[in-house]
Amino acid sequence: MFKVGDKIVYPMHGAGIIEAIEQKELMGSFKEFYILKLPIKSMKVMIPTDNAEGLGVRRVVDRGAFNDVMDCLSQCKEVMPDNWNRRYRANLEKVKTGDIFEVAGVVRNLEILDREKGLSTGERKMLNNSKQILVSELTLSKDLKEDEVVTLVNATIGSH
Repeated sequence: MFKVGDKIVYPMHGAGIIEAIEQKELMGSFKEFYILKLPIKSMKVMIPTDNAEGLGVRRVVDRGAFNDVMDCLSQCKEVMPDNWNRRYRANLEKVKTGDIFEVAGVVRNLEILDREKGLSTGERKMLNNSKQILVSELTLSKDLKEDEVVTLVNATIGSH
């Protein structure tokens, strides 16, 4: 169970800070929800406390994992399917896991692919969303400003 002030990641949405834990009436019964403020999207999300783990909610990675993520971003692009539709589905599954290293790999691979030959509209949207998810977690993990993390991520991608 998380508490107010905890920094958590909600897969497909990004990282935020629990502002409150509230009871809400839903179809005649009361349920408890985490009220998560996502700083990057300036959005609030309600996550049912009894299903948070099943949704893949987890704590933001610690400062030590920050360097490991940067190492992942600096690696060469992985071999990906040539068919953009298969590539899109494979990348979507990775992002859905909520694992920061999977998300970092998607960001790295799509960014390098974009530099090499460009992306379809769908893949460009996936790159932007994945990068936002990654940046939101790295920002909270290291207490940096969003623009500092974006600059660092962009400079690190494929740097090996």
